[in-house]
Amino acid sequence: MKRFIRPVLFSIALTAGVAASAQTTAFGDNLNVVTSAMPMLNIGPDARMGGMANAGVAASPDANALFWNPAKLAFMGAGTMQGGLSYTPWLRRLVPDVELMFANVAMGLGDRSGVGASLRYFSLGDITFRNEQGDEQGTYRPYEMALDVAYALKLSENWSAGVGLRYALSDLTQGQVVGSLQTKPGQTVATDVSFYYQGEELNLPDGQKGQWLGGLNISNIGAKVKYTESGDADFIPTNLKLGVGYNWILDRYNRVVVLFDVNKLLVPTQPVRDLLDADGDGDRYEIIAGKDDNVPVIQGILQSWDPAAKPDGSRELMREFMYNAGVEYWYDNKFAVRGGYQHEDALKGNRRFFTMGFGLRYSLLGLDFAYLFPADQTVRSPLENTIRFSAIVDLNQLLD
Repeated sequence: MKRFIRPVLFSIALTAGVAASAQTTAFGDNLNVVTSAMPMLNIGPDARMGGMANAGVAASPDANALFWNPAKLAFMGAGTMQGGLSYTPWLRRLVPDVELMFANVAMGLGDRSGVGASLRYFSLGDITFRNEQGDEQGTYRPYEMALDVAYALKLSENWSAGVGLRYALSDLTQGQVVGSLQTKPGQTVATDVSFYYQGEELNLPDGQKGQWLGGLNISNIGAKVKYTESGDADFIPTNLKLGVGYNWILDRYNRVVVLFDVNKLLVPTQPVRDLLDADGDGDRYEIIAGKDDNVPVIQGILQSWDPAAKPDGSRELMREFMYNAGVEYWYDNKFAVRGGYQHEDALKGNRRFFTMGFGLRYSLLGLDFAYLFPADQTVRSPLENTIRFSAIVDLNQLLD
């Protein structure tokens, strides 16, 4: 069964954007992407942050804060209530009907706290299942979904903390029998722990002002998932996101926000195994570099930081950091232009791309658009030409 589920999970991992080419021989030159179940949980769903290459943990709060950093909800403001809808056609260069949908609501509770809820739905399109003899077993639409709630509280005038609770379900096989084993949906409960910093406005020359921003979010801390009763359990994509930002207020009409994030999956790296039985002892699963990645969740989080657990040691640990940088220009808080860049090591997925986007705010409605294109035009990426659409509604005005 494991031989079936692993290819399924790898194909789904591609939908999270892994776009790497084959590498060569020594441990240090081998492709070794850190994979997990439910990679959908780490796909940025909205167009505002998508336009800034997903540099979102320290950005100013809005209805989408629940995904990027729940602690930002405490800075929504008393009486503020927003709702959002986002839609992303995914991997359209490869398939016509994979898509991510995101709906959310967020509101401030007084001056010191905020709450939010969201629903994500990731459809993998129509897939024809076949048995081991190649006979069709029917056409189904596998999917993943996540339902979130979050609460945030100010610890001081500048700091807040937030916690999110998530139920996630991954139905990849629609209950198909593979071999003699019955498959089932994988499901889990996870939590996010986050912090946010919004500094005081600093006076700068010529009447300008500046403001430092910061954020940290450890997301998807939760139990492993299983797709059969007897199969091994797989990690979900526990992730560390740390970011800083600077809000540069030029005058009453113009401001620029610069953001920088660092991401790391807190999932153990796969070891190198002796699959060709080079030593002739008959054990094709013998670990020849790294450590066994079939460990409990907390041990897996700690092991993700251990250089000794990685085939290429500390060099491989440094490769597992991903970097996101973004910039956002606002005119009169009504029109925004955005750009960004994401960098991932070639041996860990090679997701390197530029993004651009724009936003409009008028009365109770806000609209955002983002577009992604690869940084290396010589390497085709399944993510190239990805677009995102988002709408945010001021629910206070709508309900008045």
